[in-house]
Amino acid sequence: MTPTTEKNLMLFSGRAHPQLADEVARLLGTSLVPTTHRDFANSEIYVRYQESVRGCDAFVLQSHTAPINEWIMEHLIMVDALKRASAKRITVVMPFYGYARQDKKHLGREPISARLVADLFKTAGADRLITVDLHTAQIQGFFDGPVDHLAALPVLSEYVAGRYGHEQLAVVSPDAGRIKVAEQWSSRLGGVPLAFIHKTRDMHTPGESVANRVVGAVEGRMCVLVDDMIDSAGTVCQAADALMAGGASGVLIVATHAILSGPAVDRLKNSVAQEVVVTNTLPIPDDRHFDKLTQLSIGPLISRAIREVFEDGSVTSLFDGRA
Repeated sequence: MTPTTEKNLMLFSGRAHPQLADEVARLLGTSLVPTTHRDFANSEIYVRYQESVRGCDAFVLQSHTAPINEWIMEHLIMVDALKRASAKRITVVMPFYGYARQDKKHLGREPISARLVADLFKTAGADRLITVDLHTAQIQGFFDGPVDHLAALPVLSEYVAGRYGHEQLAVVSPDAGRIKVAEQWSSRLGGVPLAFIHKTRDMHTPGESVANRVVGAVEGRMCVLVDDMIDSAGTVCQAADALMAGGASGVLIVATHAILSGPAVDRLKNSVAQEVVVTNTLPIPDDRHFDKLTQLSIGPLISRAIREVFEDGSVTSLFDGRA
């Protein structure tokens, strides 16, 4: 008997974001593996693949959107099923990494939940992770294996340059901690000026902060306010107000992950920002869309990363050598 050495890419998807999974499959020129998903009466999740996965190079895509705990659990169960069915290599594709904001302890007796998520996927059987714009780059070190940390910057900056490149731009970080990202944006946009918002945060109230003042020259400029995610949108709308009060000619809000929880949509609709640009790492229900919102697809980037991993190519080439 002669053993086969032919590699076999198989793409699997959970139920969290089927539109993105379908797009990635189409771009790869393949189809999603037929999978049975169902919930028992007590909300336990059941998964079974309808084809043999033995010896395959498996890519399991799931966006950690609300209800986030349910979709993370489904993701873990899918990985476990692949491991027990003898998949050769399992790559977890999580466009949005759940619990990424809990990456360190701010107060005593707190968990580091981002590390726990990484440990859970390793225990389930994951060999590799692919994700987009982690809240902090250090999360890459939480997983015991390769992590491909993709950047949405090329996708977003190309749109901004094409639509607003004729204007006097400034890149603004919503806080001092994301200056490095703002510097990358400035470079992509031809070295435009940088500014940041000085803000204070209450450690006892998660997700809430107060924009105090603008540090940097923004007067007369279209300000590109960049962040990794928009959750309740309170902070970013306060920052937009501060920029307009500082003399900016306009504000463009740009973020990779559109969580858009609670009052976010109303806040953004009524904000001074003239446009909100996000990607489709997370699904946005039809009733959460609004006129100012522009959603760009991350599907081509993810499909290219999957192709590079499958063919043992260079994923680094997709994000200009960024670590």
